[in-house]
Amino acid sequence: MGSRMEARKPREPLSRERALASAIALVDAEGMVALTMRRLAAELGVEAMSLYHHLPGKAGLLDGLVDAVAAEITSAAEQAEADAPGVDWRTRLRLRFLAARTVMLRHPWAPALLSSRPTVPAGVYAYYDGILATLVDGGFSYRIAHRALHAFGSLALGFAQEVFRPDAGGEADAEAAMVALAERLPHLAAMVAAETHDATDPALGWCDSQTEFEFTLDLLFDGLERHRSSA
Repeated sequence: MGSRMEARKPREPLSRERALASAIALVDAEGMVALTMRRLAAELGVEAMSLYHHLPGKAGLLDGLVDAVAAEITSAAEQAEADAPGVDWRTRLRLRFLAARTVMLRHPWAPALLSSRPTVPAGVYAYYDGILATLVDGGFSYRIAHRALHAFGSLALGFAQEVFRPDAGGEADAEAAMVALAERLPHLAAMVAAETHDATDPALGWCDSQTEFEFTLDLLFDGLERHRSSA
């Protein structure tokens, strides 16, 4: 009896960090649809009301997930730069953006969540401040650096924001859609047929593969180089 009591470990106290870590693990495994305050409380072994002391409702939980992902992106980007000291602005940004994408591939639900929040978390501002520092250190004016941020869009956070996401259907549905598309929009049909994604190419969406992501980065960096040191 005494040995069992001695072996019993005290329960880890509930905290915002612990709750968010559990929420991320749950969503990684089962998707956003599985995330509710009640389900998260069950995963943590606490009463649902206990969560409200750390995360004020579902909106607070979602904002917390964004904060956590932003912190993960910043940490990964800083580590990527630290592992390659002395590189030029282009390589530094490429390392940052690819590090951010690694985080997104680890949490494929994160792009949609980031795009849906009504406010910008403080961690995202800090991350973008690092991007601006890299551009200014590389010889860009703040004016051009500002325009670069607009050009990068969500690529800086590791994903390409997709306006349209076609419904996922079966193979027969896809073939029928291609036939209909070819009849009405031949150039779009030809492009889709020519741009079939490699199954080994990591993708975050319908048209957000790693190959396309890196191609777009290089295209933007080539264009920016022509404006370096511009007034």
